[in-house]
Amino acid sequence: MSSPDPSTPFGFLLAEVSRRYVRRFEQRAREVQLTLPTCRVLAYLERHPGISQARLAELAAIEPMAVVRLLDRLQADGLIERRVCRHDRRVHSVHLTAAAEPVLDEVKRLSALTRAEAFSGVDAPRRDAFMAVLAQLRDNLAACDAADPPPVPSDP
Repeated sequence: MSSPDPSTPFGFLLAEVSRRYVRRFEQRAREVQLTLPTCRVLAYLERHPGISQARLAELAAIEPMAVVRLLDRLQADGLIERRVCRHDRRVHSVHLTAAAEPVLDEVKRLSALTRAEAFSGVDAPRRDAFMAVLAQLRDNLAACDAADPPPVPSDP
């Protein structure tokens, strides 16, 4: 196992790990005719049933129009249903159907395989500590996002 080069900036290392992890997951997903955006959307829908299409696009980091097209396909496949929000008819909440369960099981299987591959040679205590540190970094950065005022647009 190689030690990270201390001169490698944290952000570059994190981005490289993320890129390689995503690429490996996508390879596996393609083998079972799934795409990363589909997997992301299904995973977020499982965690956030009834989420709005707009919020789903934000969480999944997918352009809103692309999410609409993806949801159209998932709805045509019977994996999701859209419901009109009773408070605002312009808003649709998105829900998984029972037919999505086997697909989600496959996404979880692919994720577990990729995660096991990434953590190969890392014992459970170090893995757990690493995950706790990542969660803390995420929370720290989320707090910064909430504390920062939105940028003021500059004059043209």
